[in-house]
Amino acid sequence: MKLVRLIANLGYGSRKEVMQLFREGRVTDPAGEVLYTDDRAEHADIRIDGEPLDPPAGLVLLMHKPTGYTCSRKDAGRLVYDLLPPRWRRRDPALSTVGRLDRDTSGLLLLTDDGALLHRIISPKASVAKVYEATLARDLRGDEGEVFASGTLMLESETTPLAPAQLQPLGPRRARLTVTEGRYHQVRRMFAAVGNHVDALERVAIGRLTLDGLAPGAWRALAAEEIAEAFEPPSLP
Repeated sequence: MKLVRLIANLGYGSRKEVMQLFREGRVTDPAGEVLYTDDRAEHADIRIDGEPLDPPAGLVLLMHKPTGYTCSRKDAGRLVYDLLPPRWRRRDPALSTVGRLDRDTSGLLLLTDDGALLHRIISPKASVAKVYEATLARDLRGDEGEVFASGTLMLESETTPLAPAQLQPLGPRRARLTVTEGRYHQVRRMFAAVGNHVDALERVAIGRLTLDGLAPGAWRALAAEEIAEAFEPPSLP
């Protein structure tokens, strides 16, 4: 790929603006030698103002989404994309969230510009495990695990029962729930179906991927070998 197009696709500016970066000598190699638009260089060997280029296409991010942020590009208020470097909003191909967490739900969120990977993770056929921890308004009554595991629970206004889900009580009003679907507000609606209400909700894992101490609002790029962990069974204690 031509250097101008490569840098523009990473969001550093329009092609005209990137051409200006070259004219100003701001695009260099690691030794500080100026690069020109018709030069050939590996992605890792390109610097802008002395800083390495942002990661190339095929990027997968793991973010600790705070509450109060929405997984949208257009909603009013705070967006998860606001937590990333501003130019990342202009990347081509664009970064998209892998599924969604609602505004009041925190926790593990994946973002990627790899459309095939995104659809592979969210496809119902993949049965990727998503693990949530819920704080409830009322004590667990004791039969929720059996109901959720039955494969017969029907959510209000839906005509297809939920796939079996696993419940692990963590206290009288706290529970860990593992689901393999991604229906709209699914966890909240599941607890509503058994007469409870979710006061707080956090996604703590997708497959074997966990937040692993990542602070709210922080994110990191996943290495290629880590991506496969999304498709493996969770290993939480």
